[in-house]
Amino acid sequence: MAARKTIERVQTGVRIEKRVLQVLKAIAAKHDMGLGDLIEGIVLHSFEGKPPFDKDGLAFIKQMRKAYGLDLTAKDSHHLSEA
Repeated sequence: MAARKTIERVQTGVRIEKRVLQVLKAIAAKHDMGLGDLIEGIVLHSFEGKPPFDKDGLAFIKQMRKAYGLDLTAKDSHHLSEA
């Protein structure tokens, strides 16, 4: 197991689409981790071109997307506007 690295975290006021946040919170809860830890993991995987979720994780995400009515896809990224 890799040694833990000491880091500095900062508080931020990120705005995010409501249903995306609900799905992220469900994923974090399933893995018994904080939302910030989950987001860091997703981003670090993405920075290396690695998928952050395995087959089971994607199946859970599909269930949560349906449960929270999340119909947005990657195609919608950068093309959203607020009401």
